[in-house]
Amino acid sequence: MKRPSEDRKIRMPGAMDRGPVQFDSRAAKRAGDVLAIATSEVVTAPPTTTIIGAIKIMTSYGFGRLPIADAGTGRLLGFVTGVDVVDFLGGGIRHNLLKKRYEGNILSAVNADIREIMSPKLISIGEKSSVEDALKLMYEKNVGGLPVVDEDNRIRALITEHDFAKLVAGVNTSIKVEEFMSPNVITANGQMSIEKTTRMMVQQGGFRKLPVVQDSLLMGMVTASDIMRYLGSGEAFGKVVTGDIGEVMSQPIKILVRRDLVSTEKEMDLGGAAEMMMENGVGALPVMENGSLVGIITKRDFIRAFAEEKRGIIP
Repeated sequence: MKRPSEDRKIRMPGAMDRGPVQFDSRAAKRAGDVLAIATSEVVTAPPTTTIIGAIKIMTSYGFGRLPIADAGTGRLLGFVTGVDVVDFLGGGIRHNLLKKRYEGNILSAVNADIREIMSPKLISIGEKSSVEDALKLMYEKNVGGLPVVDEDNRIRALITEHDFAKLVAGVNTSIKVEEFMSPNVITANGQMSIEKTTRMMVQQGGFRKLPVVQDSLLMGMVTASDIMRYLGSGEAFGKVVTGDIGEVMSQPIKILVRRDLVSTEKEMDLGGAAEMMMENGVGALPVMENGSLVGIITKRDFIRAFAEEKRGIIP
């Protein structure tokens, strides 16, 4: 992959009236700076929330991740992501729980407590941390979001890849999409079942977004959130007759594909790509060249871009 030049610096508009933020500036290293860009209005769920209840919370708010906190103390206990739900329903380690404990009965499974599938291995950051601290940790751990906690482990805010992408939206970074896109794109066929698609998402490294093709043409994108929305809307349960998970997950994935396809080009600036994501409410853009799919750029790639761009710049 082509590596950006080391003397380039990303300037990003700061939160509110703080002015431009540069990762090699003192502002980015200032204690507590992370709270300036993190989302402070955090919705949490207690561990006794049902899986279907958690799905409905995540889809109604458009969340890709949901913090699980103790109802009494507010202390953070774990996290559930869209990929965790997809894993449970369609093909990963958590899916074995559905098959063995609930014998494939989706009605019983989705009414189990969310703690059954939440991840208790928390990666969090303190409220006195800097933006640079958050960026470094997200990059090193390859995570899309971090809970910001106080000294008692109570969640104060949530900083995500969306916050970083939002900061650079519309900014001329002088970095092309081509430099940080993923060129090796795994796609799903439109006729593939939802179950097989979820298995692909999980087994191919936890992909949350997949381009869907039909007859070699790109139809659109499908995400873990689309699958959760399908399950949480009631549409899926209209197809349930016997309570067998197979009746829900055997539908072709093309029924969940967004038809308003938004794409970008290799030569587009990262700031322009981020702006397109914000305007269209998407977390990834297919990268097209002469009508062919040549890559994909996601919000996670902005974390990588910021982290790698600052190497050799910050002492």
